[in-house]
Amino acid sequence: MLNLFKANAPLAGHAGPGRWNDPDMLEVGNGGMTATEYRSHFSLWSMMAAPLLIGTDLRKASPETFEILGNRDVIAVDQDRLGVQARVLRSAGGHWVLAKPLANGDVAVALFNETGTTATFGTTAKELGLPERTGYTLRDLWQHRDSETAGTVSAAVPAHATAMFRISADADWWQAPPAADAALLTDAPAEGIPGTLTPAGRAFTATVRTTNHGRAPVLAPRLALTAPEGWRAKALGQDHDPVLTTGQSATARWRLTPPPDTPPGTAEATARLTFRSPGHGRVTRETREVFTVPEPVPTGVSALSDARWAAAGNGYGPVERDMSNGGAKAGDGRTLTVNGKTYPKGLGTHAPTELIYYLGGRCTDLTTDVGVDDERDPRLPGQGTLTAEIWADGTKRADSGLRTWQDPAVSLSADLKGADYLRLVGTTGGDSHMYDRLDWGGPTLRCGT
Repeated sequence: MLNLFKANAPLAGHAGPGRWNDPDMLEVGNGGMTATEYRSHFSLWSMMAAPLLIGTDLRKASPETFEILGNRDVIAVDQDRLGVQARVLRSAGGHWVLAKPLANGDVAVALFNETGTTATFGTTAKELGLPERTGYTLRDLWQHRDSETAGTVSAAVPAHATAMFRISADADWWQAPPAADAALLTDAPAEGIPGTLTPAGRAFTATVRTTNHGRAPVLAPRLALTAPEGWRAKALGQDHDPVLTTGQSATARWRLTPPPDTPPGTAEATARLTFRSPGHGRVTRETREVFTVPEPVPTGVSALSDARWAAAGNGYGPVERDMSNGGAKAGDGRTLTVNGKTYPKGLGTHAPTELIYYLGGRCTDLTTDVGVDDERDPRLPGQGTLTAEIWADGTKRADSGLRTWQDPAVSLSADLKGADYLRLVGTTGGDSHMYDRLDWGGPTLRCGT
């Protein structure tokens, strides 16, 4: 989905009534993505004015799938009669801002977070080309609620999520409460490691923050955090004034600790903002964040493909264990093979890719062969160029350099002493992602008790 979006987004100038760009059918409900990612898929296709061709079997579709596919607010953006495909305002750091003018003068905005960590970003009415007004009506197309903004369109967007809005320069902006939401933020333990990875028994700081983007004041703001069941939560204090005017923020912090015996898996926390708004009474806004308690890697000498990763992202289909990447479905790979050399154990990935493992400071080193898998289309010359990197916390410990489909496998060795996290990274080598199937052949991890 991401590769198709990135290929289609720059083609906005070629789209219009009678000549729609088609980035392929919708995969919503077909498996392989989370509900959050499906909402992003549907949002981005609608922003690109793409044909919304349902690709799932509606006889077997879940209520959640029907809810996504039936979002009338989002569909209305796709079907707007002006027929303009959204343009990309920026995408630095994987934080995408797209704008789509609509026939009635409104502008649709999508804030897509490609990364693995919640991030706050946005745009303004001025950047969107809207006329200067005292206030604007801002409709959240997934929450189906209106607020008013002095001109800022911003959100704390979770990993792989998309916030989608419709902003209007109408005169009735004052009929909605000010735009202010609760953002739940955590610091990354190391470069490239999401702050939502929370090992059992380790305390971390969770910050709840809100900013009043509205023209009207936010009165008596209160920030609260509901921790996952069984987790310890210690309030560290709140920092805010009793009245937040336009652009002012409030912050509260908690020390959260998952118990040492917390089993690996996910747990949900809820950040809550309550405030009073003149003419609107008490207003409540909630945001949920999912934390992952990672499973430590095995002790002793083990094949990395036997360990459970804490997080994974892949350029095409799922990451495969002990087989090549194959296609879009799980388990459809072949024997890992790089220039004729085969590997019974390893990981089959497709660039761009990233895998994160929790080491807990117990491991010494990782050795592995890397290279472009032999599975490719012989009709397409020049395909299959990539790089493989091994990171320990925020330090790169090994780099394959550019590898092509003609190259033999190269051996990498990485010092992991003292590191909490191992990160495997595969890049496309600076060109297209076509057949960039990256094999990690025979990866061997050495860890203490």
